[in-house]
Amino acid sequence: MARSELSIDLGAIRRNAKTLLAALGGAELWAVVKANGYGHGAADVSRAALAGGATALCTATVPEALVLRDAFADTRILVLGPASDRELAAARESRLELAVVDDRPLPEGIPLHLKLDSGMGRYGLAELPAPPAQVVGLMSHLATADSDPAFAERQIERFRTATAPYPGYLRHIANSAAALRIPAARFDAARCGIALYGISPFGDDAGADGLEPALSWRSELAQVKRLDRGESTGYGREFVADEPLWIGIVPVGYGDGFRRDLTGTVVRVADEPRKVVGRISMDSFAVELPGKLPAGTPVTLLGDGISAEAHARVAGTIAYELVCRIESSPERATRTVVDA
Repeated sequence: MARSELSIDLGAIRRNAKTLLAALGGAELWAVVKANGYGHGAADVSRAALAGGATALCTATVPEALVLRDAFADTRILVLGPASDRELAAARESRLELAVVDDRPLPEGIPLHLKLDSGMGRYGLAELPAPPAQVVGLMSHLATADSDPAFAERQIERFRTATAPYPGYLRHIANSAAALRIPAARFDAARCGIALYGISPFGDDAGADGLEPALSWRSELAQVKRLDRGESTGYGREFVADEPLWIGIVPVGYGDGFRRDLTGTVVRVADEPRKVVGRISMDSFAVELPGKLPAGTPVTLLGDGISAEAHARVAGTIAYELVCRIESSPERATRTVVDA
C-alpha cells in the first residue's frame, strides 16, 4: 500500500447534512467547504452535501469559490472572507455572493451579505446600515456557541435587534454548534462546517448528535522491532523501555499531518488500540505492540473508533485543525472516495 490511505465516505456527508437539516427545523443548510472541505475535498463534499439537502456553499476566499463554480454552475456560493479589489471582477463574472466585512465602498453588480460584528471581534461592521439594493442577506458570526451558550444568546439577540428594521432579508448567524443546540440561532439559514464532516463542534462524541465521521486514515507497520530494557525510540530518547517490548514503526509523521504533539495518543493496530510512543518524526512514528507482529499489519489513525476529537484532546487543539492539516497529495497519501 501507499505510505497511508485516506478514505472519504460521501454517504456519511450526505447523512450528516440530513441530520443537520432535521435539527434546523425549516432553516436552510449552507455547507461550509473552505480549506478544501476541511481537508476532505471541497468538490466531493459539496456534491454530497447538496445531495443531502444543502442549498448553498460557503468558502473563505474568492479563489476557493471560483474552483467550485466550475463544478457547480447553478449553486449559490457565498465567500465569507474579505475579497480584494482585484478579485471583484472574477466574483461578478462567476455570480458569487460576498460578505461585506468592512466600511469600504460596496461593489456593484454582486449580491452582498452585510455582516454585523455582534461579538466575535473579528470581521464585520460595528452597526448595520440600511441595506442598499445589491444586498440579499444579513449575517453575523457566533464566537462561543460551542462553549458559552449564554454569550451566544446575547449575540443572537443583538443580531435580531439589529436586523429587525430590515424585514425580508435572508438572515443567518448559526454555525454547527448553534444549529445543533441553540434553536434561537437558526433564523433563515445556518452555515455548518465541522458537523457536516461528522466531527463534533463540542470536542466530544459526534455520535451524541447523530453525526458520522466521514474521514478514515490508515497505514501499516513498516517495521517491527524489539526494544530491550533501557533502549529507546525516536529523537531525544523521550521514550525509554523500562522492560523488553515490541514496537512498530508507522511510515506517517508530522509531514503528513500526524502532528508532533500527538505522542501518547491511541491508534488501532489490527483490531487493538495501541499507544503512540516516542517523539513523532516528519515521516514516521512508533507505537507500542502487544508482541511481535508482522510488517504490513494494518494501522488505523482515524476511523473504527479512533476519533479526531480524541487526538485533538491529546494535542491540546481542536479537531478542525487536525483534519485540515492532513496532507492528501499523491506524493504523501492515496485518496479514495466511497459512498457507503
